[in-house]
Amino acid sequence: MECKNCELSIQTHHNYCPSCGAKVIRNRLTIKSLFAHFSEQFLNYDNKFLKTFRQLTTKPETVTDCYIHGTRKRYVNVISYFAIALTLSGFQMFIVNKFFPELVNVDFLSQDGMEDINQQNMNFGQEYQSVIYMLIVPVYALMSKIVFFNYKQYNFTEHLVINMYLAAHVSIITSVLVLITSFLGINFGLMGLLSLPLQIIFFAYCYKRIFKLSFKSLILKTLLFLVTLLIIIVLFTILFLITIYLIEGVEGLKEFATQSQAT
Repeated sequence: MECKNCELSIQTHHNYCPSCGAKVIRNRLTIKSLFAHFSEQFLNYDNKFLKTFRQLTTKPETVTDCYIHGTRKRYVNVISYFAIALTLSGFQMFIVNKFFPELVNVDFLSQDGMEDINQQNMNFGQEYQSVIYMLIVPVYALMSKIVFFNYKQYNFTEHLVINMYLAAHVSIITSVLVLITSFLGINFGLMGLLSLPLQIIFFAYCYKRIFKLSFKSLILKTLLFLVTLLIIIVLFTILFLITIYLIEGVEGLKEFATQSQAT
């Protein structure tokens, strides 16, 4: 008898391959076995995903430190967890757009005459949501590296790992909440607006635990975070304006200024 994964010879009484550790499958695939496999992978109490989710909610420093210091079998690795978050986010957007399109609007935040522009921005954010997430995480890592400049235990890549875990976790929770509130008829834009303070509080809570901050230090680091965010926004704005000038010249800048004033 051969292992179907590594193709090495195994004994007929073995339930797991002694070489690669794969489970020996003897029966044909059925709906029951498919559901059992799904339950084993994602629903049982001791599986990696639920364990990772629980620990990131209550003790985020445990998950991030384990991965950074080389203990990587206990929890879902950071790339896989981020991929799960992107997949769930895409599934959530599909469900909302397919079955609850009337909830995907920001009219309640728009000034008169600006509904179309704000809706276009919303649609852009939905369409490129995964790309935006992937681009924003390095910015988070840069900001946390600057804010915690006096904490030398983590380099930039380790800050990137921390922020990938946290951003993925927030994305998973937000996606689930959006799905639930969509079935309850709550506006997608309103839900996003209401969840923003909770996301900020969660990040602050995680940083407090990861860097073992006192309440005073947390307040100071939060203020420094906001200042750093403002500086990064200004720098990106300047870079954006320079790009417009190089591509479209002065007329492009004037058109951009007109659109900004209208908005």
